[in-house]
Amino acid sequence: MNDVQPSGRSWPRAIGIGLIVSLLTALVMGALMGLGVSPFPQPPSLAFAETILARSLPLPVGLLFHTVYVTFWCVVFVRFFPQRNIKTALGLAAALWLVILVIFFPVVGWGIAGLGIGPRLIPASLLPHLLFGILLWGLDAYLPRKPTDTT
Repeated sequence: MNDVQPSGRSWPRAIGIGLIVSLLTALVMGALMGLGVSPFPQPPSLAFAETILARSLPLPVGLLFHTVYVTFWCVVFVRFFPQRNIKTALGLAAALWLVILVIFFPVVGWGIAGLGIGPRLIPASLLPHLLFGILLWGLDAYLPRKPTDTT
């Protein structure tokens, strides 16, 4: 398997982009929660981890779930999407946002679109997905690609 491709689709680059996007989105959302601006009752990834594992968990477990989820989708985008532009990245972000509203929120007990908590969860959940799409596209477009040996 060729790890380095001229299109910048290497596994290490894709995983690196995923980890950076994961870290930056977690920092922004953590800051908003810390400031009391976020309407979420708890970090969504932590709520998901607690639901899946059926017990109370510390925040680092939620961050691990967040990191795996975000990195997975970044790798899918960088490695496998035929077109990697801002429109495609925001399209992926929008699709994931709809999945969060229709599947994720009901699974963690917040109701469809988070309406069990309140309508503010709809735009509040859009923000990290918009940030995800912009960061994913920006990092993929502007992080240097390793040159390949064409001999």
